[in-house]
Amino acid sequence: SNHRPNACCFCWCCCCSCSWNEDRERAWRASRETKLETIPNCEACAKPTLEEVRGWAQSFDKLMKSPAGRNVFREFLRTEYSEENMLFWLACEELKSECNKHTIDEKARMIYEDYISILSPKEVSLDSRVREVINRKMQEPSSHTFDDAQLQIYTLMHRDSYPRFLNSAIYKSLLQSVSRSSSES
Repeated sequence: SNHRPNACCFCWCCCCSCSWNEDRERAWRASRETKLETIPNCEACAKPTLEEVRGWAQSFDKLMKSPAGRNVFREFLRTEYSEENMLFWLACEELKSECNKHTIDEKARMIYEDYISILSPKEVSLDSRVREVINRKMQEPSSHTFDDAQLQIYTLMHRDSYPRFLNSAIYKSLLQSVSRSSSES
């Protein structure tokens, strides 16, 4: 192979442990943090029942309506480097429940900066039509500014990530664990 044991700090493959790479890694990690401090690492929820976990395999809507389901699915998305989709969806849900105009403006701008802006490290994948709609709506943000984008990301998670989640070790392990707990009760 073409491995260079004494690679300089400009090596494209990041195989050296020089301070340049460490600084880049630190900056990348910091840039991945969201400005929306209100979204917890995990939603508070009770341990799911066997019926609930089985229900997640029957319907993506059931999974997304369950705080425990969203937590497990978010953990899975993190392994696929697409957690920003869930974070964006949750931020939109939070925005929809807001009534105060000033708070709506503030949260909409944070959502835009964190997930829509092409400068964001957590940018979600949206088509140009939806981006144009958001850009127009950002002139006067409302609690529904991101509805089209949220639906597009929900659909993306449903069609793309959800089938892989159901076949993942994370889901299968949880199902097995809950089944075992249920049979011991």
